[in-house]
Amino acid sequence: MPEARSALCLWFKDRADEAAQFYCDLFPDSKMGSVERSPSDYPGGKEGDVLLANFTLLGMQALALNGNPGEFSDAVSMQVFTDTQEETDRYWAALTADGGGEMACSWCRDRFGMRWQIVPRVLTEGLGDPDPAARKRVYVAMMGMAKIDHAAIEAARRGD
Repeated sequence: MPEARSALCLWFKDRADEAAQFYCDLFPDSKMGSVERSPSDYPGGKEGDVLLANFTLLGMQALALNGNPGEFSDAVSMQVFTDTQEETDRYWAALTADGGGEMACSWCRDRFGMRWQIVPRVLTEGLGDPDPAARKRVYVAMMGMAKIDHAAIEAARRGD
């Protein structure tokens, strides 16, 4: 595999390795790499604490870093495109479980605070429809949803 030219860095307050493992277990083309621990005590931590976890997320090189003094915000999210309602439902359920939460228009938050957009391809296709009336119907339907309902988006696109 060629050397990566970029990587995603997610800065967690703590539990970086737990978050990385959760994402690797959930998404295809994802796997854990090395977990690096502090060789000595440092401000806010001690020798042996996890500093970062290297992993691959949906084929993208990534790392999860501990030590964020703040929290994730809505300003940054990870988009995951889905092909079926079952796939959308599975990701949505896993990400919103155990302290995660729903947001509007395909957005959700996981238990670590990371923001996600679970975006069905039927939604992006509908929002890109050449017919302005179909685009508007899809947009209006989406605005009333948190998790996207594939069948409702398809019906809106058709004008049903």
